[in-house]
Amino acid sequence: MPLLDSLTAISLLLFLRVLCVHGSLHNYAGLKFTKKGNAYVVHGGSEGIYYSHPNLNDSKSSSNGDAYIKFEKIVFRRPQEASNFSTGMIYAILFEVDDRETIGGSAYGGQRAICCTADLAKLGACKEGEVIHRLSTTNPGWPEVFGVSFDVNDETSTMQPRSVQITRTGMYNLYFMHCEPRLVDLVVEGETIWKNPNGYLPGRMAPLLNFYGFMSLAFLVLGIFWFSQYARFWKEVLHLQNCITLVITLGMLEMALWYFDYAEFNESGVRPTGITIWAVTFGTIKRTVSRLIILTVSMGYGVVRPTLGGLTSKVVMLGGTFFVASEVLELVEHVGAVSDLSGKAMLFLSLPVAVLDAFFVLWIFTSLSSTLNKLQAKRMMAKLDIYRKFTNALAVAVIVSVGWICYELYFKSTDIYNEQWQHAWIIPAFWHVLSFSLLCVICALWAPSQNSMRYAYSDDGSEEFDKDDTLTLIKPFPVSVPVSKKDVAELRSDDEVDLEEDKTE
Repeated sequence: MPLLDSLTAISLLLFLRVLCVHGSLHNYAGLKFTKKGNAYVVHGGSEGIYYSHPNLNDSKSSSNGDAYIKFEKIVFRRPQEASNFSTGMIYAILFEVDDRETIGGSAYGGQRAICCTADLAKLGACKEGEVIHRLSTTNPGWPEVFGVSFDVNDETSTMQPRSVQITRTGMYNLYFMHCEPRLVDLVVEGETIWKNPNGYLPGRMAPLLNFYGFMSLAFLVLGIFWFSQYARFWKEVLHLQNCITLVITLGMLEMALWYFDYAEFNESGVRPTGITIWAVTFGTIKRTVSRLIILTVSMGYGVVRPTLGGLTSKVVMLGGTFFVASEVLELVEHVGAVSDLSGKAMLFLSLPVAVLDAFFVLWIFTSLSSTLNKLQAKRMMAKLDIYRKFTNALAVAVIVSVGWICYELYFKSTDIYNEQWQHAWIIPAFWHVLSFSLLCVICALWAPSQNSMRYAYSDDGSEEFDKDDTLTLIKPFPVSVPVSKKDVAELRSDDEVDLEEDKTE
């Protein structure tokens, strides 16, 4: 009971946290400008937004189907000691990724600059000290550029609220910029609201709402099949089948939580941090437990050996390390995710998870090879057949995973500016589909049945041969083979050596 009370308290604290992360409500809480080239910049957000054609037959004045970006309460603040001079414009520049070349320029083909330089000013291309921008030739009226300036003794300058209607599907980027070196301590405050026609979900995340709904139904169907078999043959259930039941339950909870997380995010524009954390945690536990189950089954636990012996601590240590690394990665990726961009921190945190996954794969197939050899030597044909199918399924999953990783690397390396954002949702969705497919194969191989116990470990010596193989070896007449005491001693010695090897493994 104390443990249950503690878990309940932790759950309530997580859900009642007031750290609601603004999703499509991009909040700027005193963000400081940083120097990029010869300009000072704050990244205001990047999202894929779909354009929805207006419904002329709709008499309602509702703008729920509109796509827009709203600027609300945008305030630029400078310290009092830096308020004794007037400034040029502090810009808010909103552009679609295809129009990125309209920002900045270079003189005589030299290094590209964001702020107008003396050489560019001499050419008459711009006014020195201002941000270089020009209208797009393919997207009339874009980029959207507006801003404010400081008068003498002004410590704050407020931008007028405005709404920019999105008239073209694309990846939109917002940057706040200025070219005044004396405003090194300038900060921006306020928020912008980014909305797609169907809700507040960023364009790259929007398709995942329907995907998680579909996966929730898929896990529900798998759960109905598995639990019905489990209830029918509960007296014959193996420990492995209890573990599979746990994985299915975790998968159902994970998919349901992701769906509710995205649904709430899409409806309100505010991402529920508590649900996101629980979805991440359940998913990480499911992946960790799944890998540990596959590893222990590959070692023959419960099939050809009753315990893992001295390997138990190593398996637990590997599982614990994977859980921590994966949990940190998923929390950084999902909790507080605002823009349709992946940061460099993601690449750094992905490395230990990838290394641990590779170690899992290596250990699993090494163990499978040893287990298959033991089953072959002991002529346990029923177990050997199911292990061969299990090995083939894992081999296919690994080959497909390696191929998809190569595609993912190619996709990300060739999509530097996130121009393929409409297809980016397929990358995470594929891993869910692959893991679910492998789980379905495992459920088919080890589904509860009246013959489940034939795959369990037994130390009564009856496993030396399967029943079918034994019948083919029976002779129609008795055969007596004399066995000397020396032969019996040698056989006992061999058995003791095999037992000792199992313990040391």
